[in-house]
Amino acid sequence: MNREHLILMEPVRLALQGIVDRMQSRMMRAAYSSIAREGGDCAAAVFLPDGRLLAQARSLPLLLGSLIPAIAGLLQRCPVDAMAEGDAWLMNDPWSGGTHLPDLIVVRPVFSDGAVIALAAAILHHQDVGGIAAGSIPPNATEIYQEGLRIPPVRWRAKGEPDPGIEALLTANSRTPGNLLGDLNAQWSAVSLGASEMAALRARTGAPFEAVCGALLAQSERLTREALRAAPDGEWRWQDQLDGDGISDTPVRIAVSLRKRGDALTIDFTGSSPQTRGPVNASPSSMMSAILFFMRSLAPQAPNNAGCLAPATWVLPEGSVVNPNLPAAVNARTATLKLACNAMLGAWSSGASRDPLAANAGVATVLSLSGARADGQRWLLTEIIASGAGASAHGEGTSGVSTDVGNARNTPIEVIESEAPLRVHGYAIREASGGAGRFTGGHGVRRVYELLEGQGSVSYRGERHVSRARGSHGGGDGAPSAARIERSDGRVDVLPARARVDWSAGDRLVIETAGGGAWGEAMPRH
Repeated sequence: MNREHLILMEPVRLALQGIVDRMQSRMMRAAYSSIAREGGDCAAAVFLPDGRLLAQARSLPLLLGSLIPAIAGLLQRCPVDAMAEGDAWLMNDPWSGGTHLPDLIVVRPVFSDGAVIALAAAILHHQDVGGIAAGSIPPNATEIYQEGLRIPPVRWRAKGEPDPGIEALLTANSRTPGNLLGDLNAQWSAVSLGASEMAALRARTGAPFEAVCGALLAQSERLTREALRAAPDGEWRWQDQLDGDGISDTPVRIAVSLRKRGDALTIDFTGSSPQTRGPVNASPSSMMSAILFFMRSLAPQAPNNAGCLAPATWVLPEGSVVNPNLPAAVNARTATLKLACNAMLGAWSSGASRDPLAANAGVATVLSLSGARADGQRWLLTEIIASGAGASAHGEGTSGVSTDVGNARNTPIEVIESEAPLRVHGYAIREASGGAGRFTGGHGVRRVYELLEGQGSVSYRGERHVSRARGSHGGGDGAPSAARIERSDGRVDVLPARARVDWSAGDRLVIETAGGGAWGEAMPRH
């Protein structure tokens, strides 16, 4: 690479990061659904025409990593030579690179001088895409067909105009068709901004653009390999478990082995449970989010692109909970990905890391509340509730925060109460839920909702009701999660880690998320 290219690397890197962050911001500002607008359950990225991730927004790792196989699945269906200016492609199929069905992916090709120079992508968790439960996250689903409308890569827009047939099909299968179209248009706005700014960046940079992009990928790979070389060679294992699959209480094992040699790493999930009947299965495209997060954590100073994946190979056994066969149910894969992250971080911390950590809580509770008001008007609200981070040798874990692949924000109480007939009676840090030790684990969160009118349904996807986040170096484990419905007549229904239940006006739903593990034994008091 010549001197001109080297000089351009940092300005182009910063420009790329600015583009994807502005795509993310525009999508959130334009979104109709509170889970995207307030919670930030969406992500944006740009790719080279061959499918390599070039830059990603500083947003939600849970969605960012999965865009890599989504673009690969699209390119198998439609090579860039067949794309035209103003096209947009739409998909959500987990066996074509998608995650779970509410996560709709929009991709727009970026043209400069008549050729595709990049692909702009946006993914957003939609409020409802059909299926047997409002919110499209049924915790009791046993096959993908119960979870909503499954979409392989299809051309949604041509010359900028949406296909009315596709939009009619989408809205006919959603309980919130207005939100669905509004959120799709927010994604279109984001990828259109990305296309415009990428074309402008290419014009400013000129002919060296492609070479500089390649150099940024190579730089990310080089820095990641340097981080690996600095760690000792070895093999380290970690195992965790889910509290059942939503159908059975039998624990679901998540096992990983990290084999590090020189500047290369193998991530092997052999030993994880076979695919489950319930919806905790994670497709390989979903697992990419956990793997990309872990590899990025090794060299966080590296450019934010796919170069960090070059030193890694991964093994996801076919027919397992981390690589299920069609028609497995997958809507509750978040818990699987979070425990997969915990497993990789735990294995690395046990042998290779100079800064060992206690386990994060590994919980991102996804709650979908729906119902009908007294006048019969239907409503639907989905939100994500955080938990606690693990402690380290440097200090206590953070409380009430999304960790690892999670980076979603809490939905403000004012928004909840304005969009649904709910009153939030409590929102607080769940004291004493973090593990006890020299440095305490981060505490979970407590939320209390009351249904004010009519009848409603609760789809609850939690985790750690039985298992606990492990402490490190003698530190205590975090407290488990808990959830219950306190009926207006005094009865109390305790909920398992995954549940679907009805409630009535006057009933209260109490959610308490798990705490993170502590680090070190508690210091004796004198």
